[in-house]
Amino acid sequence: MPHTSLQDIREQVARQEVGQTKVSRWTAWVLVAQFLLVVGGVPLSEIVYDRRNPEATDTLGRRLSRLALTVPPPAHPETARPLISRIVSRNRALIRELKRFEEEVEDASLLGRRLRPPTQYLLAGLGAGNEQAYIGRAPWLFYRQSLDYLTGPGFLEPGQLARRRRAANDLGHSPQPDPRPAILRLKAQLEGRGVQLVLMPTPVKPAVHPEHFARRFEGREDPLRPASYPTFLRELEQRGVLVFDAAPALLEAKRRTGTSQYLMTDTHWQPEAVERVAARLRDFLTLHVDLPPIAPVGYVNEHVEVTNLGDIARLLDLPERQARYPAELVRLRQIRAADHALWQPSRSADVLLLGDSFSNIYSLAEMGWGESAGLAAQLSFLMQRPVDRIVQNADGAFATWELLGRELASGRDRLAGKRLVIFQFAESELAVGDWKLVDLGLGEARPGRFFVPGAGDEVVVSGTIREIAPIPRPGTVPYADHITAMHLVDLASEQADVNRGQALVYIWGLRDHVLQEAGEFRAGDTISLRLRRWAEVAHQYDGINRTELENDDLQFEEPTWGEVLQ
Repeated sequence: MPHTSLQDIREQVARQEVGQTKVSRWTAWVLVAQFLLVVGGVPLSEIVYDRRNPEATDTLGRRLSRLALTVPPPAHPETARPLISRIVSRNRALIRELKRFEEEVEDASLLGRRLRPPTQYLLAGLGAGNEQAYIGRAPWLFYRQSLDYLTGPGFLEPGQLARRRRAANDLGHSPQPDPRPAILRLKAQLEGRGVQLVLMPTPVKPAVHPEHFARRFEGREDPLRPASYPTFLRELEQRGVLVFDAAPALLEAKRRTGTSQYLMTDTHWQPEAVERVAARLRDFLTLHVDLPPIAPVGYVNEHVEVTNLGDIARLLDLPERQARYPAELVRLRQIRAADHALWQPSRSADVLLLGDSFSNIYSLAEMGWGESAGLAAQLSFLMQRPVDRIVQNADGAFATWELLGRELASGRDRLAGKRLVIFQFAESELAVGDWKLVDLGLGEARPGRFFVPGAGDEVVVSGTIREIAPIPRPGTVPYADHITAMHLVDLASEQADVNRGQALVYIWGLRDHVLQEAGEFRAGDTISLRLRRWAEVAHQYDGINRTELENDDLQFEEPTWGEVLQ
């Protein structure tokens, strides 16, 4: 009889028991109950929360009840389009609606809202950010788009341009990823009006402070730039485009003073950096641009202090009382007129600044960093001459040019009397921006077809939404506020004659990173609003990022400002 070892016996027993695991009835019930609790606990908690908080506007149940899984009706007639084109268009709209459905469920989830901040706080301590914010050497934070611009493929490489076109086409867009044709077209159109163009690409934070992201960059004296940047500059300068580079002034100050030129937890630069760049820009304009001398206008300055938490820290969605990324204190040189009123842009000025949030910070109070101390105000103070300004957060590749083009097309000549246009934009726009070919032709003033309240009036109306522009999801963009455009039809009001029946309305989409009522609106909804003239609030809200409607015919209509009524 062969000898059987203890190991052989154990293997034989194991083979017999494989596939025959015995579970008692009690254990099986416990396991099933645990599984059902885990699976059903999330929707059950949402239902309980909804019932206990019927007045809340951000509950999952409320959003699900408002969200239509069907494709919204087209904003414009489609009968003239080929059948295949209409099918493809509607399919893309369905995909966008399904994606929005998933995102809204994710955002509204009670479990997600409760767990994300503490979880992100723990991950940030381990050096992990999220899809928008990257963790640098504590306490520095970096915006992902800025790092992608520096570390990704060259933005002028043919393969990269083709990939960006394909990606956008898949979403139903038709982008212009190459910045050169748009800039050269703008230069030619301005020269046709006797206006000179100065281009001002603004370095992103990691280009000047890479050492705060990775230790190996310590001691670097040149700015980080992608491979395509020298080619971009060379081709434009060969075509006669004046380009002002702000990087040397920032790096010189960093080297000489040993101080940071950018905010630690924000995308943007320090106020002292804005002042230095404005001084260098003034010297550049003195050498290269022939502006007629004028009598000094008497601008003065005073220093104020502002404390705020950076936009990248807010993107991390950390607990409110976290102390890992504290608020930062800055000292502004606030510009005032001779009568000590806060500095204001002048439409009659011969210098026009077009800019994005790098121009807006320290100028737009809604950004939380003070006012009357941004790039336009500093340049105006140093030159002692008025400066006109069109600025808007984000979309620096086209947003301000598009606003200028809309004014001109409607017969309002914003370029009248202008001799210089300064085009400021964040350098990352070269890699991600939509460089639209904007037409700056001057059109004829047309009589308005849409309802606009009288000067100083506030009119309550009801109407049906024909089209509403998209609103970014909170946490996916660095700016806190957003305005969206909406086309209302079938207007009715007890206060005024609205027989023209339509209105172009701007309303809040985001306020302080929180989605507003407009996030629930869909084409076909009937809503009530209190309307007033947009011109009466534009000085306060014009710099806030907003999305316009795609219907070009609406650019000729005067917009209104709307406040949603419950």
